[in-house]
Amino acid sequence: MRSTGELCLGDPAYISAMNSRSRIVQGCLSLMLLFGRLAVIGQGGGTEIVVRQPGILPGLRIERAMIYTPQSSWLYNHHPSITKFRKKYIAVWSDGMKDEDAPGQRVVYAVSDDFFHWSVARVLASPSLYRGDTANVLTAAGFHLFGDSLVAYYGEYSPHRQHTHLWAKVSGDGLHWSAPRDMGVPVNPNHGPQRAGGGRLIISGNFTFPYTDDPRGLSGWKMSSFYPDSLYEEDNPATFYAPAAKMGLPPLCEGSFFMTGGNARQGDSVLHMLLRVTGKGWKGRLWVTESRDNGGLWSFPKETAFTDNDSKFHFGQLPDGRWYYVGIPDSVHHYARTPLVLAVSEDGHTFDECRLIADEPYTLKAEGLWKGGQYGYPHSMIDGGYMYVIISRQKESIEVLRFSLAQLNKIKKDKL
Repeated sequence: MRSTGELCLGDPAYISAMNSRSRIVQGCLSLMLLFGRLAVIGQGGGTEIVVRQPGILPGLRIERAMIYTPQSSWLYNHHPSITKFRKKYIAVWSDGMKDEDAPGQRVVYAVSDDFFHWSVARVLASPSLYRGDTANVLTAAGFHLFGDSLVAYYGEYSPHRQHTHLWAKVSGDGLHWSAPRDMGVPVNPNHGPQRAGGGRLIISGNFTFPYTDDPRGLSGWKMSSFYPDSLYEEDNPATFYAPAAKMGLPPLCEGSFFMTGGNARQGDSVLHMLLRVTGKGWKGRLWVTESRDNGGLWSFPKETAFTDNDSKFHFGQLPDGRWYYVGIPDSVHHYARTPLVLAVSEDGHTFDECRLIADEPYTLKAEGLWKGGQYGYPHSMIDGGYMYVIISRQKESIEVLRFSLAQLNKIKKDKL
């Protein structure tokens, strides 16, 4: 919570200062399907629209492995993340009996020595009981590595989408885990902690972005949002509608951020948090909020030109300094969540080099509430010259893809 006298969202001076410098709003590339073909559309300084790369996107050479496919039970699987720890690949995801985010949903994980062969799913955390009779809901929330330890996070809330808690478990080998630790913030994360400037860790939630300067990611978490504190008490899949309506915004949720500029402590960096719009407010575009004080304050959100299929996405930075996006930018076939696309940017503002990662269909085995979407909720990791992308397939199976970063080096050379 902010102390009295701090500059906040409602202050006109802050809103003006933040939004006047938003370059993503003015110059972000949008991606859309034109006449059935994926194309890259660039928006210039005025109203000019330039087709940068028309036609079918060139595909990346990928390898893929199915981590988990249910048989006759635990048929809902979603919210995956992946990491590499002690020479093992570790994947974590939400695991439900049949329907999305239903009581009893737990968090499971699997490990692999070689990427291709994965262990059986093991339970990381099971939900507690709500008032002694109905199970709560758990949601996988990614990993954080520090030193010789791996931290796994997960959110928990009641069957009525209340009493939200962020929990963490710590492991020294990726197989044995500590008792749960309460992180003290009422958030159900979209992605696990990501490093910003000065070593600060920031969690991408729906509309809150908790941060800490504890390198372990286990204490000192503080809430932050583009909404005034008075508009919310917790952040979970049911709480982002009300504050949006009060502020005249569409339902904004499930962000992912990246940083441009230099040293956050010197004040010359910018955090760009892109946000999904869902529900009746969806118009096929991502929105953006920005922070120039390393995640303490966030600007009033604005719509960008970056197209979106109504799904989660993930931003990151390549080893050579370029920025990337992994997601589903098709705004024509709403909620199909295909094809899965990589977009690369030289400056962090114009994502104009795009490649197809995958578009092969998956056939659903068992129906369930809100199950669907070919490539759901991607999360990415870079390790050993490869990018890894983990996704859910129709919220039923969990798959991981990888491709050599050398293919992206060719993109850079071709552009030069």
